Amino acid sequence: MTEQIVTSPHAVWLLGGADPEDALSVFRAARAETALEKAPVVCADGGAALARRAGVDPVAVIGDFDSLSDEDRAAIDPARLHHIPEQETTDFDKALSRVRAAVVLGVGFTGGRVDHQLAVMTGLARHPDRPCILIGEEDVICLCPPRLRLDLAPGSRLSLYPLAEVEGRSTGLDWPIDGLAMRPDGRIGTSNRVSGGTVSLTMAAPAMLLILPRPALRPLLAGLSRSDARWPARAG
Repeated sequence: MTEQIVTSPHAVWLLGGADPEDALSVFRAARAETALEKAPVVCADGGAALARRAGVDPVAVIGDFDSLSDEDRAAIDPARLHHIPEQETTDFDKALSRVRAAVVLGVGFTGGRVDHQLAVMTGLARHPDRPCILIGEEDVICLCPPRLRLDLAPGSRLSLYPLAEVEGRSTGLDWPIDGLAMRPDGRIGTSNRVSGGTVSLTMAAPAMLLILPRPALRPLLAGLSRSDARWPARAG
C-alpha cells in the first residue's frame, strides 16, 4: 500500500512545474477566488519553484527530484522532502497517490509540453479515488465522478473526453449523452453546451474527462466536494 504523506479532510493545493509564469498568476487568482489561501500546499518535484515564487511554504515536496533545483531544495525543510526514485510513474502520479484530501487542486500541470499534459490525464484516471481539479488559464479539468451536479450558466461550454470506452447519462445539456458509447477513437463529447442552469452527469466508469471554462472552478469545486463524488480505488 502506498504511504500517505499528506492527509486532510479539506482541500489541498498541488503545484507542478509547467508554464511557471502563467501558473503563478493562475495559482494566486485561484487561491483568492476559492478562499483557500490557508489550505496546505504540496509540490510535485519542480513545483517547489512555483511555491517559492508565490511565497508559500509547502508541507511536502514529492517526486524523483530530477527537476528540483539545488536552490529550491536548500530552502525547504529536509523533513518535508519525500524522494520517490522510481521511474515508472510521473511526479504528478507520485504526489497525487500520496495525498488524500476532500479535493486536490492542481496548478502547473496543464501548460507546457503536450506529452506531460497527457501523462497527467493518465494520472487522473489511475487514481479515480482522489478527486482532483486541474486549473489552467482557460480551463478546469477533472475525472468525472460517478455522479456530479453542477450549477452552470446557460450556454457555457462543457466538454467530455473519454479516456477509454465509457457510457453515461446527462441532464441540462444541449446534446444529451444517454445511451452513447463514447471512446477516444470513436464518439467523443467535446464542445457540448449547458442548456439550463443545472447539469447532472452520471458515469458508468472512471474514464471520462470533464473540461469546463475557467469561471466554472467554484461550482466544480462544490460538486466534487460532495461525498458521493468519489470513485473507489482501483484494485491492485
